[in-house]
Amino acid sequence: MALHPTIAEILANLPHPEGPLDPAAMRAGDDAQVPPLEERLPLHTVDDTIAHTPTGDVPIRIYTPVDADTYGVLVYFHGGAFFLGSLETHDHVARSLAHETGLKVIAVDYRLAPENAFPAGLDDCYAVVRWVADHGDELAWDEKTLAIAGDSSGGTFVAAVAALAHDDGFERITHQVLYYPSLDLDFDVDRYPSLRENAEGYGVETAGLKGFNSFYTDSGADPADPRVSPLKRTDLTGLPPALIVTAQYDPMRDEGERYGARLTDAGAEATVSRYAGANHGFVQHFSWIPDYHQVFAETAAFLRGDRK
Repeated sequence: MALHPTIAEILANLPHPEGPLDPAAMRAGDDAQVPPLEERLPLHTVDDTIAHTPTGDVPIRIYTPVDADTYGVLVYFHGGAFFLGSLETHDHVARSLAHETGLKVIAVDYRLAPENAFPAGLDDCYAVVRWVADHGDELAWDEKTLAIAGDSSGGTFVAAVAALAHDDGFERITHQVLYYPSLDLDFDVDRYPSLRENAEGYGVETAGLKGFNSFYTDSGADPADPRVSPLKRTDLTGLPPALIVTAQYDPMRDEGERYGARLTDAGAEATVSRYAGANHGFVQHFSWIPDYHQVFAETAAFLRGDRK
């Protein structure tokens, strides 16, 4: 299938950035695209608070879809190449996840590179997951479902958190959901065919990956470290069931699909779902297109235990 025509039209009209990347300017540009509150999907409640954790105070946003006695919980890590993204830029993703899954969604405002050295962001994400388990009563957690989900670099954190939890003997995470994850920060173009097949013209380009991720790697994140490149972890046994969503026209498509294959080989449950005609970032940028909004219903079905 060709690139979705709506996506193709929008990409064709996007300006091409020139010169060195400027995190402050790029963040401001992303913030300018956030819709006003009255245009966002309404939920029962949306509350900002602080998770007081052993690694520090982490801002979080709690999305409660309906009034109920108890809830399953999904902890969400936004994307943005480890230096972009916020509770605001990905608010619509968290709202859609809460609405479609019926779970209480907790979005993590983790510390960003380059201002914060590795592993600050990863520590925040893992700490909030542990915080949820420790504060189940006040969250009305049903103590059954504790899922983690993330898009792009947020998907990197999902895989890394799942592994850290397993190594620590913390077995409360029930599901991991990764949307077009970046799982191997070694961007040698010969490592995965999709790095060459989708190198140019689809929004995120192979030649730009090293530069975008340099804010993270220059802050101490070593691509050889499995916490940074989860595909470099040698043993994937014992990890929670995974839904890995990939995009046909994503340079990083194959590493996500490789993660699914390796999980299966290790005896873990893994579902890989490739979205035809989609590009990297489609959950954040193009989930208003009906074909791609389906990703939230698929996520809900996976979390319920429905199988294709």
